[in-house]
Amino acid sequence: MKKRVAMVATAAVAAAAVALPLFQPWRLFTDKFVDEALPGAVPISTQSSSTTPPTVSGRPTTAPSSTPPADRSTPPAGPEVLLTGKLITHEHETSGTVAVLRLPDGSRVLRLENLATSDGPDLKVWLSDARVVEGRKGWHVFDDGGYRDLGSLKGNHGNQNYPIPAGVDLAGFRSVAIWCDRFNVSFGAASLESA
Repeated sequence: MKKRVAMVATAAVAAAAVALPLFQPWRLFTDKFVDEALPGAVPISTQSSSTTPPTVSGRPTTAPSSTPPADRSTPPAGPEVLLTGKLITHEHETSGTVAVLRLPDGSRVLRLENLATSDGPDLKVWLSDARVVEGRKGWHVFDDGGYRDLGSLKGNHGNQNYPIPAGVDLAGFRSVAIWCDRFNVSFGAASLESA
């Protein structure tokens, strides 16, 4: 009897040694919050409360100029919204919005805002050519066709940015997925629509 109990205990320990790192069940109870600023946004406040613009030492301030001073009150152009979408739930409860933005320098970024999903092992952010399907039928479609991995999910809550490489043709992609690469399942996804 003792030998049988020892064998069962050894098998249980071996199974746990394999299963725990693979499934990481504690992640159902952990959260990581990320709050990245909108890329290219103009700061809302400054450190100084003075309304007088700063002067540079050594420059004359009273000499007339032949060219009018630059209009400093006009902020630089902000990001342009190209595509948007709303996340739906797949394997895990997921909500938030996605936007593909073109920044003033011409680069593009995928922005997740107000993301809320479960933590999990090996979560990625994917652009995909798959159509978003609600319910269980939509859980596994994103790796069936073309997709572009934009990197590991930075956190399962909050606002975050993922650069889109310059060579990526957005015309081929119609969705964003929060993809669990370990188990080949979508936690949540959004259809991309023109802004």
